[in-house]
Formats: sequence, structure tokens, C-alpha cells
Amino acid sequence: MALVWGWRGFEAARYRLDCAGSAVWHRHWAPLSGLVHLVPMEEEETRRCWPVPRMHLLLLLLLVSAQPGNGEAHDPINPQSVQQWAKTLGMELWTCGKYVTRRDDLLERYNKQHANVIERSGSNIVLEMAKEVKEMMDLKISALKRIMDAAEATAISSHEELVLEHEYWNAKLIVPQGEEVPEGSREMVLTPNSHFYNIPVNTSFSTVHVPTNVFDGAPDVMRAIKWSENLDSIFSNNYKFDPSLSWQYFGSSFGFMRQYPALQWKQEPVDLYDCRTRGWYIEAATSAKDVVILVDFSGSMTGMRKEIARHAVNSILDTLSNNDFVNIFTFSEETQELIPCFRDTLVQATLANVRELKGSLEELETKDIANFTTALTRAFELLQWAREERYGAMCNQAIMLVTDEVPALYEEIFQEYNWKELPNMPVRLFTYLIGREVPDVERIKWVACANQGYYVHLSTLAEVRESVLNYVQVMARPMVLRRTDHPVTWTPVYADVTDPKMTDWLWEMKECAEQKERFESYRKNKEKFDSKEEQDRRYAKKLRRTQDQTSGDLIKYQLMTSVSMPVFDTRDNATRVANLLGVAGTDVPIQDILKLLPPHMLGVNGYAFIVTNNGFVLTHPDLRPVFQDILKPSYNSVDMSEVELMDTETEARELSDAMKAFRDAVINQSTGTVTLDTRYHFDGMRRASRIRRHYYYTAIATTPFTLVVSLPDKYGASKVHGVEEIRRSVAEGQHIMSYFKGKDWRVHPDWIYCKYHYDTEHEFDSAEHELLHFLDRAQRPGWHWPLRKLSTPPERQSGEREQPGRGGSGRARSRPTPPSNANGKTGKVDKDSYYCDRNLFLSLLFDAKMTEGFSKNLSESPPTDSEKGLKEQFGVTVSFIATHTGLTRWHDFPLGVDPDDANVEGQFSSHHNKATDELWYRRAVEQHMVQPDSFVYSVPHEVSHQNDTLITASHALFLNKNERRAPVAVVGFQFLQSALFNRFQNITSKCAVPNCKRTCASQNVSCYLLDNHGYVIISDNLQESGHFFGEIQGYVMQKMIDEGIYQRIRIFDYQAVCFKGDGVTSDATPSRMQKHHILSWFFDWIVSKFLFLYVQTSLQDIWHSSWAYPSGGEEAYEENYEDTTESGKPGDRHKRTEGKVLINRTRPQTCDQQVDLYQLNTRLRSPRGSSDKKGKPITNNQKYEIKYCTRPFLIEPVETSNMILVVVDSLCEIPFHEMTVIPNEVSYNESLACHRLRGNILPRKTLGTCINHHPKEKEIELCGRANRPIHAWSGLIVALLFWLLATE
Repeated sequence: MALVWGWRGFEAARYRLDCAGSAVWHRHWAPLSGLVHLVPMEEEETRRCWPVPRMHLLLLLLLVSAQPGNGEAHDPINPQSVQQWAKTLGMELWTCGKYVTRRDDLLERYNKQHANVIERSGSNIVLEMAKEVKEMMDLKISALKRIMDAAEATAISSHEELVLEHEYWNAKLIVPQGEEVPEGSREMVLTPNSHFYNIPVNTSFSTVHVPTNVFDGAPDVMRAIKWSENLDSIFSNNYKFDPSLSWQYFGSSFGFMRQYPALQWKQEPVDLYDCRTRGWYIEAATSAKDVVILVDFSGSMTGMRKEIARHAVNSILDTLSNNDFVNIFTFSEETQELIPCFRDTLVQATLANVRELKGSLEELETKDIANFTTALTRAFELLQWAREERYGAMCNQAIMLVTDEVPALYEEIFQEYNWKELPNMPVRLFTYLIGREVPDVERIKWVACANQGYYVHLSTLAEVRESVLNYVQVMARPMVLRRTDHPVTWTPVYADVTDPKMTDWLWEMKECAEQKERFESYRKNKEKFDSKEEQDRRYAKKLRRTQDQTSGDLIKYQLMTSVSMPVFDTRDNATRVANLLGVAGTDVPIQDILKLLPPHMLGVNGYAFIVTNNGFVLTHPDLRPVFQDILKPSYNSVDMSEVELMDTETEARELSDAMKAFRDAVINQSTGTVTLDTRYHFDGMRRASRIRRHYYYTAIATTPFTLVVSLPDKYGASKVHGVEEIRRSVAEGQHIMSYFKGKDWRVHPDWIYCKYHYDTEHEFDSAEHELLHFLDRAQRPGWHWPLRKLSTPPERQSGEREQPGRGGSGRARSRPTPPSNANGKTGKVDKDSYYCDRNLFLSLLFDAKMTEGFSKNLSESPPTDSEKGLKEQFGVTVSFIATHTGLTRWHDFPLGVDPDDANVEGQFSSHHNKATDELWYRRAVEQHMVQPDSFVYSVPHEVSHQNDTLITASHALFLNKNERRAPVAVVGFQFLQSALFNRFQNITSKCAVPNCKRTCASQNVSCYLLDNHGYVIISDNLQESGHFFGEIQGYVMQKMIDEGIYQRIRIFDYQAVCFKGDGVTSDATPSRMQKHHILSWFFDWIVSKFLFLYVQTSLQDIWHSSWAYPSGGEEAYEENYEDTTESGKPGDRHKRTEGKVLINRTRPQTCDQQVDLYQLNTRLRSPRGSSDKKGKPITNNQKYEIKYCTRPFLIEPVETSNMILVVVDSLCEIPFHEMTVIPNEVSYNESLACHRLRGNILPRKTLGTCINHHPKEKEIELCGRANRPIHAWSGLIVALLFWLLATE
């Protein structure tokens, strides 16, 4: 029961009603509705009440019932007053802004200095950028081919050498000079290098990384490590020829990786890295493939066999990439898809689909007897369908059979599906025999050998990963036998050495840290922890953290693509083996690619992105791969249709025909253009807008990538052109260095004006110092403008025969030609060579000249009294200008505030030095298209009010020439929110017209300043600043949407991360399943370490050829570690606090989210000069279903701004209406992977290179390997672990 009281003014009286008869009440104000409720008090509050006579209570209730709002009319708010308030405030802010920014003076200077507005041709830009990227990538491929040539030649000359011991630089065992050197380690001089992300490196050497599960003392491994040392000179020369090269490496088929330059390998908490499981290795070693995995889940596959089988399947899945397709069938009496919605199809092996398959694998139980006939038939038929329908990878096909026994040979099945066109077989069959005690191995081995596959016997978890990798060598045989073809492979975007499986582990560590903090807080102060305020605070904090889809530190994840190619054993006598020596590769950081897509060429709100053959973006401004400093589960398979959102009223994942046609043209590497209406989000997905965009696209030749350039409509087609020629200025006696006097200026830190190729040889404290350095050099005699890049070298010279000692094959073999330096001469790049963007450099000088007097004019030009007064009234702290060339200037104001009292946010330059990339810059340009003479005002989101909170105002300067318009700069200022609050109250508390009885100062009137996206700039309560207005006055906001004042823009976020509960509540004591994973981890670790020690110390006498591939190992954690059992019940002493202290464990999952954002309807503002509509109040004249209130609120645009004034009549009983701008998950009633599969499967372009057979492959006899011997002690370890499990 509650009494509702509609007169908000009564709240000020702070009455408290207590102990009225048997009922106990207290006042509660609902801030969202503005109503006062009398609600029952909590039981514990009753003890603190005091008696109030019944008669007093009756009189008080009669007083309440007599107040306006419960049935009596009241004076309405005068619309003319609201209009005048908005006009006064708007004109004062406009006058102040024009004065402090010197807007008119700057426009006049640009016009006088003959700055022109010329066409920006998107078609020419995309062709030019694609050419630049292609030439850069050709340089990487050229370097790669030199590595490959050297590796193949060196391996031939050393293949007979027996190497039992060799000292080399082990990346895990090197120590920087000056540090303590542990036993077995070596000291190396390592110097931080900015080109390599400031990692300490040594460019004179390479280092070798050996996976944890590989024994580097094996003769074959040691021999390969020794001969690959000769690659150091190639690595070094490549870097000297092309200083833009990133990491270079050779990944051996034995598992080690030689990497240049040398560095100390540190990976916490455990080293999981094995180059053979990385995309750049797998994709180069094997062409794209369709894989069907058959997993025997009959009754015999229990216990350890079941665990080994699961781990084998997971290891196979880890070797697949975006160009591969896969499905998993489990079979016993019946054969079924692991995931029902994947029925009769193959799914692309994206991280999301692989994650879905792994998760489903954990839920299966063994039963019945295995029916191999049905399983093999289903697999062959599915692959046959893929070939006939030209679906999937359209190259290699394989069946992976995981079982503990094959009861027959099944020749009739192979004859029907795989042996019709011998010697070519469309499908390879790989068999994995599970278990230590197996009745027969001949049949399962024959099945693999008869189908160009490979047989492996798996008896322990420790050997699974190493054994699974054998299939890579088999699939590489056709390429090795062909010899002459070394396909160049480009990977999708990925995060350097970070293993995607770490996502779950890192999230679990976050939750563990949170659980620990909750326990510590509870023990420290139980009463505070149990308080409602503390619980609400924790809930709100977690809600904000989990729903913020834009947070994350991308710096620690170096995003890149890699180019790689296979390295073959080219010996003639190696034909019957067809060895893949390894894969050579080099990284191309995404940042290096972005340098070739300079933003200044695209203009403000223009951007470029690259799309792969699968339709996934390689780089895009809305690619958000990190969530709370953790890689998202499917960060590298974001489709272009998921970031380029069309402005259509469709449901989630429903693509328009225009978008489908656009995407098809892009992935097929066409050249063309299209214009589309789009919607986009910005400001951390708090704001959204609509815009028409022009897209231009073309292929990046010799790569699977397509470049797309997107320019905004209208102003995106023009640009300002103005340059300052240095030689002419110097000849005229101008001092160009004077344009950059003082410290109140910055240039864009990420743009390249001029730069040394070897930036480590010429380090600068800042981008400004670097600019001044080159500006000084440019005035000296002999200055020239070098190319922005190195010239592309000829890849190879033809007609040269193979060098002696290279196998004597007689085939044509080319010798690599070194690249040209910056001066066009062939050879190494000089340490002092540099490159410049001439047009950007000279345009920057022109802008510097135009804005030279920005600060000077402000201090010397005498202001009018009104201008000076307004600057002080609004508490202006800084004014600034940012130009389209990346120059930012500012001027600090000590006026109006006491420097000792005003603790402003810090120097403007530390937060706002990226010019056209700044949010206030981009918003100002968009606002100009709505209302040219206006400022954009914004306040930080949801910050508790402080005296130093600043409001930022920005205004775009456009030049109009030759019937074209283009933005040249944005000016603005920052001022104290508290000063605006005071001025706002001063203006709105006075009647602006006669017969005005109510103002914003009235207790029953609430006034708000909202920006054009519905966020509060100013309100009666400063704590509401930065909040979405719908969360404060939901009913009013909804009515404004209904009336078309704000328009709803629905945004779908297809990169979101949701958190699914795993049914486990964290506890101080590990659950049964947690113990299992800990023991499994311990088992894997102890077995791999024991094997390492055993082989290293005492097994040299039993070495044989099967050890050429190093012993298997295990990841340091289970990929799917989440508990699937019921959570353990806490002890009785914890039951009272269980719900508050213990957290629910979750697991990050890819999901879709949607959010409704809002934008002020641009049609509400008449074009400037239309006097008939200018200033017309946007009033609420509809009679809504609110008693006695014809106008519960009024709205008026604030002139020359992006704000509106909203005045709410609190006497009206406005209903409660909840609104939010927090994204919510889109519910599909099935998993996202299934929903995407049921919808329209987006087309992709297959890679051009497919080498999947060779006639000589039938001569290769090696098609299987048994398990390796393990010391008897391992049995004791296993027995101990099982005993521990049995005693849980």
C-alpha cells in the first residue's frame, strides 16, 4: 500500500510520518517521476520512530489532498518565456564563442590567402592507396622469398650432418646484459627498439623459441637449429634493405621457431606457443581444406580414452582457420552431428564456430556399439556434396577418425566414394587410435594408408598435440613434390603471439580476483558489505563494466597480418618422404598498413578499410577486438556487413539487397563505387547518427584483400588546398620556424609528415620535435622531397640456373635482387634516409601561417565589455583551433577563475591533440550540415559533479569557393559547467514576458538543457549531468520521440560479448570439476617434463627415426575448463552471506546486442534566413492523458547550438516510463552460430591456389606412427593422480 502525492514542493518540508496506528510510513521520492510516495517503513526503522497523534496525521493527509495536481487547475508555463530563455542563452554562448575563438578573423585570413576548395576524388584515392599497399606488401614478399631460398639451399648442404650438441641463442634462456645470469642461461645485449614496440632486441642475431613439448637435444632438431642459424645474415640484410620490416621468422616442422631480431621470450603465466599451430604456419603448409571429424562415442570410449579423444578433436580444431570448413559427427549405434543445427553441412572454421564445437563436445556421454559403416558413409557423402555443389574450401578434403578400434577394412565404402578415379583420391583419411591396450592396429593403419592419410596411436594426453600435427606434413606432400610452387599466404588479422584460448583463462582470473576482493571486503567490514548502498554500488559497477562493449586496452595486443610461404626439402632422394622443412614468414602490423591509408587524404568522417576474401575486415575503424583488456572470443572474423550498418528498418542480421550486392563486389575484388544510406555509432556507443556515404573499392593486387574508401556525402567530395612553399617563403625573407613558436601547439601524433626509415637511429621526444627537425633541414641547401616509401624491388631475375649444391635438379632458380633505397639506388637503405608526405607537410605550414596569431590576437585585440563579461561569466578556461592537416593550437585563460581554486582537467593538449580524429571535431562538422552558425556542446558522461567539470564547445569552419564547400578547421572552447549552471539559473529564473507566474526557479518546475542526442548538459541537479534524459524523465523523452522531436536510431552490435553462467557459484573450496582440471593440468605438466628429462639424460641409445618429430606436449590448461557439474554447496556458516559474497561464474560468449539511441530531428530547425519559422517554439500542444495538464512540458531549441531547453511541469502527475541506452542481447532462441547458419550464408571467394594431389605421392610409404615409449615411472604418476581423483 502507498499514498501517491503529486505536489513535489512538499518534499522541501521534509515531513516524516511515523508510527501512525499500526502502519509505519516514511517519505520516498521517486526521482524518475518526480512524485513523492508514502511507503511502509522497514521493520528495523520502526524502532527509531516517534509517536505522532492520529489527528495530526489526518490533518496532514487533508493538506496533501488539497494540493494542486490532485484535481485543481494551475497556471501553465508561458511558452514565450521559454522561447526567450533559450534565445538569450543561445546568443550569449554564440557571442562568447565567436570572441574567444576568433572565428570570423580566421575565416577572413583563409579567404584572403587564396586557399582553394578542390574536388576530392574517391575513385583516384582508392586506386592510389591500393597501389601503395600493394607495393609495401611486395617488399615483404620479396624479403620472404630470400628467406625461403636461403633456407632450402642451406638445408640441402647440411642434411647429412650428425649434430648431437650445438650452442644456440635460446629465447627462453637469454638474459639482458647486467642482470643475474641463472645456470644454463646466456647473457645478450638487448636494447629497446621503438620499431619493435619498444621491446629490447638485438638486431645482430636471431633467437630460437622451442615449445615446451619439444626436446631440442634430438639430433634432427639440433641439426635443423644449427643450419637455420645461417638465416641470420638474410634476416639482417632484409632489415637493412627495408627498415619497415617487422619480425622475420622461420618455423620448423620440428616445432622450433627462429625469430629476428633476437629477444627474450617471456609469456605469462605459461608458454603455450607452438608455431605449428599458428595460422601463418598451417595456411602456408596446407591449402584450404574441408574436414569431417568422426568421434567414436560408443560404450568402450570411457575414462581416459574419452578424455584423450576430446583433446585430440580440440587439437585438430586448433589447426583450422577461416579458410577451412569443418563438421563433427559422433557415432555409436547412430551417427549424429555434434551440433544438431549443423546438420548436413560444413561450417566455416571461425573462432566462434570452433568455440561452439568445443563447448558441445564437453556434454557428450558414451553408449552402445559403434556403427562405422554409417559414420563413414555420412562423412564421404557430405564431402561429396561439398565438391558437387562447390561449397566449402573447394580444395583439400579429409576425414579424421578418432576411435579405439576399427573392426573391418570397409573397402566397399572406399571403393564407392574414394577410389573411383585412382590414383587421385578426393578425400584423405586420418586415423587416431585411442588407448594403451588395443586389440589390433593393422586394420586402422591400413584404412589410413589406403586413403593417402596417416595413422597415429594415442595412449596419453601428453602426446596428443604433437601427434595431431602429423596430418599437416601429409597434406603438404603435393606442394613439396611439385617444388616449383611456393604459394604466398596472407592470414586474417590476429593478435601476435596471444593464444585465443587464453580468453577463457584470463576471464576466469578476473572473476577469481573479484571473488577474492569480495571475501576480503566482507571480512574487513561485514556491516558495510551487507549494506544496501554497498550492494547497489557493486551491482552498478559490474553492470557498467559488463555492458561497456568499447572498453579495452588494444596496445598490449599487437594486431597484424602475416605473409608466409612453405619451405621444402628439395633433395632428389627425398621424393619418397616429401618433407616440409617449415614455413618462412614475416609480420605486417596493422599500424603499418594504416600509415598507407592517411586520414588527411580521406578528410574528416572519411575512412578506409580492408576486407579479406571471406568478407571479414582486416582493418576497420569500428573493429573492436578487445573487451576489458581481453581478446574477444571471435575477434578476427568480423564481417564487413557487421560494421557497415545500413539505414534500414530491418531485424538483426537481415541484410538489404544493396548491402549484399556491395559485399559481393568487394569480396570478388571488383573495382567500382556505390552510394548507401548508413547509420553509425560513436562516443562509446552512446550516440548514433545517419549519414549517406559514397564507397569506392578496388583489389589490392596479388593479395586476397580489397580496399574500400568511404567518404561522407556532400562535404566529403571536396577538400581545402593551400600550401606554403618553403623555398619561396625563405627567398621572400619569411621565417617559417616562427610559425611554431611557443609550446601551445601540437601536431597529430600518428600522422607522418617526415620520418626517418631507421627511426631508432633518430629518436625524438615528440612528434613536434620531429617536425621542427625536418623543418630546419628543409630550409638548408640540398633538401629534396624523397618518396614516401621504398621503391619496389624486382622480385627475381630470370634466366639464372640453380647454384651448385642446390640439389642439381637443373630447374631455373632465381637469385634475389636487393631493393632500392629512398634515392632510387639499389642497395641498403642509408641510416639517414627519410621519406615525407610533401603535400601534407606544406599544407601544415600553410595552416600554421594562417593560425599563427591565434593566441596573439586574443590577448591584443580589445574586446567589447559584453564579450569580456561573457567570457568571465561562463568561466572560459581555454580556446582552441584544430585544422584539417592535424595542427592544434590553444590558448589558456586565467580570467574568470582563481588559478588556485580551479583545478581543471589538465592541459588541453594532453587530451585533445588528434585534430580531425577528435570527437568534438567530427561532431562539429556534422553539426555544420544541420545548422552552420552553431556550436556543439558536450559534457563528460555520468561523472559526479565537481567544480572543475568542463563543457566542450566546438564549431566547424567551412570554406566556400568554386561552388564547393569543405571544412578547413574546427574552433572551440572549454568552460566550467558550474559557470553555465549559474548563468542558466540566472536566465531561467526571471520572467521574460508579461503575465509570467512560473519560472525554472519555481519549486514545481524542472528545467533541462539537452544535447542533440538526449544527454543532459544542465539540470536542476548537477548530478544528472551527462546522463541520458530518458533515465531521468522517461515519459517526457518518450513523448518527444513520439512527436518526432527526437528520432530513434536502432544500432545492432555484432561484436558484443555476453556472459553465460556455467551453473557454478564460486566458492573458497574448489569444486570437484575444478579439482579435475587442476589434476589434469598437473598430469600434463609432469608427463611432459618427465619425458623431457628422460630423453635428455639417458635415452640416447634408443634413438630412432620416429623421434624426428619431437615428443608431444600439452597446453597448460584445458581449453574448455568451465564446470559442468553442480556447484558445491557452501558450509552452513556461509549460508547467510552466500548470495552477497559469492559471485556466479560466467564464460564470455560472442553475442549480438541492440540499443536504441536518439538524435534530434534536424527538420525542427529551419534553414538560416527563414524568418517565418525561425524561433518558433517547439511546444507540446497535444492534450495528453494527464488530468488538468494541457502542457506537461515545453521544448525550445537553444539558438546557435545543438541543445534544446526542456521545461517540465512537475505539478502534472507524469506517469513513470523507463528508458535506457544500455545495450541488450538479441534473443534468437538458439545459439548465435545456429542462427547465422539458418540465415543467409554469406558468400566468400575461394583462394586461387590449390595444390591437393601429385602423381608421385603414391610412392610414399610412410603413413603411420605408433605411440612413443614412456618410462615406467609415468605409470606411478598416473596411478597417483587417479588415486587423488578417487578420494575427492
